[in-house]
Amino acid sequence: MKQFIFENTNIQLTDKMVEQLDFYCDFLRTENEKYNLTAITERVEVWEKHFADSILGSVAIPQNATLCDIGSGAGFPALPLKIARPDIKVTLVDSLAKRINFVTMLCDHIGVAGRFEHARAEDFAKTHSETFDVATARAVAPLPILLEYTAQIVKLGGIVLAYKTTLDEVDEGKNAAKVLGLKLEKHFAFNLPNGSNRCLLVYRKVAHTPRVYPRGQNKPRKMPL
Repeated sequence: MKQFIFENTNIQLTDKMVEQLDFYCDFLRTENEKYNLTAITERVEVWEKHFADSILGSVAIPQNATLCDIGSGAGFPALPLKIARPDIKVTLVDSLAKRINFVTMLCDHIGVAGRFEHARAEDFAKTHSETFDVATARAVAPLPILLEYTAQIVKLGGIVLAYKTTLDEVDEGKNAAKVLGLKLEKHFAFNLPNGSNRCLLVYRKVAHTPRVYPRGQNKPRKMPL
């Protein structure tokens, strides 16, 4: 099951990667009651809806990239990506300390290196402008909000990788992309084994993001671009 998830891509998992992901699954299921991290706890569903979905982003990530995951929650997509792609360097940012504690403990157990930041996206961006090659966000917010939270931290020429189910939100995000210096370069469409649609939107940073973004005081959600 764990290999055929990726049968239509060039993604392959070694035995060690599978072992790390199996531990991740068990640890998530055990600790979930304490941290309330996900509603998805059945093993097959964790593999398909969390691990496979996350790892599919690998097709868009350059070799040896620095990656920052905004609103990382239980580590998706950054940690499955790091397991499948040991060449990348990952930073996980989340506003809740309990989530950062979870991913820190998990990485200690499975021997995965990462940087963990307990911070709001808008505060993190103030001190990390144009720092990363790639920014990711999954199940965080509608597209205009997601782009505002991620654009500032990406280097000029880098990418924002938005995890969505379909292309439906692209028109909704056009103004935000323009304001933030982003251009939709391409997208990848996938179907998971359970039939669910997945769509990866790849936005290239073609201009500097104005320093006013992302706005504080929850303005990205209250007044989306």
